[in-house]
Amino acid sequence: MSIDTALKEAMSIAGAVGVALVDYDSGMSLGTSGGGDWLDLEVAAAGNTEVVRSKLRVMSSLSLNDNIEDILITLHRQYHLIRLLNSAGSRNTLFLYLVLDRERANLALARHYLKRIEADLQL
Repeated sequence: MSIDTALKEAMSIAGAVGVALVDYDSGMSLGTSGGGDWLDLEVAAAGNTEVVRSKLRVMSSLSLNDNIEDILITLHRQYHLIRLLNSAGSRNTLFLYLVLDRERANLALARHYLKRIEADLQL
């Protein structure tokens, strides 16, 4: 699946407000969908790059021999889900960033759908 198709699929997840595919080496997004006046996905992509980099530094300091599957940030009204892409066809510096409306979202299903999108994404 292409980047555009993957972003459209992610926006079809119940409660989805915005999604971005981000390269955490550069902090730049390769594509976005959704968002709006109160959710600037370009700013969020750059900010969440720092979250990913920080967690990777901590894992390295602790000598953890493991991979991050996803990172969840829970707000009162939203879930912010960061899914690192580790599929065979992807570069290892990419993540999907999905913002969900907490009242309309099912977190378990959203994680399941992002995993499926990751597996089908061709870059």
